[in-house]
Amino acid sequence: MDGGTLYSIGELARRTGLTVKTIRFYSDRGIVAPADRTHAGYRRYAPDAVARLALVRTLRELGLGLDMIRRVVDQELTLSAVAAEHAAALDVQISVLRLRRAVLTAAAEREPTPKEMELMHQLATLSEAERRRLIDDFLDTVFEGLHSGSHHAAARRSMTPELPDNPTDEQVRAWVELAELSLDPDFRAGLRRLAEDHVAGLPDGTPTTPPRPDMVAVARDLVRPAVACGISPDSSQAGPVIAALTAHCALAHGRPDDAELHRWLLHRLEAASDPRRDQYFQLVALINDWPAPERLAQVIDWSVAALRIRAAR
Repeated sequence: MDGGTLYSIGELARRTGLTVKTIRFYSDRGIVAPADRTHAGYRRYAPDAVARLALVRTLRELGLGLDMIRRVVDQELTLSAVAAEHAAALDVQISVLRLRRAVLTAAAEREPTPKEMELMHQLATLSEAERRRLIDDFLDTVFEGLHSGSHHAAARRSMTPELPDNPTDEQVRAWVELAELSLDPDFRAGLRRLAEDHVAGLPDGTPTTPPRPDMVAVARDLVRPAVACGISPDSSQAGPVIAALTAHCALAHGRPDDAELHRWLLHRLEAASDPRRDQYFQLVALINDWPAPERLAQVIDWSVAALRIRAAR
């Protein structure tokens, strides 16, 4: 192309696919300056304006602001530096949009009230430090003053969600639901009672045990086969299962296998029967990308029903 060729703004529009109005706007902003003017004052542009405008159009489509575009085309900033800065800004926007989409998806599934919708949004947009404070406050309510040591620390870790830097929509929705659970005073009180009952049942000098009550784990192992086989808690076949459960409980706690122990075991299992407890651990696993834990509500409910039936006889 002849280096002395100058284009009118109309010719430049035809070559670039931009409108005359858009080119005039860029020209007025100093992004693509005319090389000359006719005697009548019409603008004329050098051939490099075609490539300059193509770059401007690309950068605009990528979302860059006009001031930054001007600095790029004037070579005040390198394309690589601008690309890195803009990519980082887009990462933030994408994260915000993902959170918004997750909240809206959860809202569409739950039909929340305006107040619940506001809370869901607030919980989804908490900073990492704010999320940590919320969960620490919840776990302090459950465990504070009961025990310290490695088992206590393990219990807290098993109940602590760690939302990743780039969570999936499912993880964000799980976080919102878990955070709502942790703020529920009734749920907090129930877990606190469960922890207190567990500690009260330990002999003096016995170190703390893992976070889940030992009798829940025992019930899981002994009762799960009966539940899987469809044995009814009021059937004669349930008798040996409950006998094995109470015998194991008596042996583990050094107590006689009598009516008092049966009442104590029933109380412990009733305290653990809240289905929200299962749900909490399911949500923690999803957020932390851990294997999903076994749901125990059905086993516990079966054990509670069988113990009540036999206590009433």
